[in-house]
Amino acid sequence: MQDQKKDTQLISKERIPNLTFGKRDVLQDPDAKSRRYYAANRATILSNTFRNKSMITFKTASGEVKRVEAALWGLDKDFVLLKSGMFLPLRSILEINYC
Repeated sequence: MQDQKKDTQLISKERIPNLTFGKRDVLQDPDAKSRRYYAANRATILSNTFRNKSMITFKTASGEVKRVEAALWGLDKDFVLLKSGMFLPLRSILEINYC
């Protein structure tokens, strides 16, 4: 995953509405999907409790891998809600790391 981090572009959360996301999940392994949901849930709890931000690595419909640093305010089975009302599809997220 380290090589992938070097190739990712860090963007501001305000650019997310201008991006398009694929219909298919970027993760195929059920265990990886479960870990991603757990990480998103934990990041949401930390953001709401301690105002921590997370580094979210995701893939767009065109296959570009991007990162955004943001606080997660909400989560459901399909989307994460970032501060300022930006939604990011859970199916597009590759990894969530805590800052």
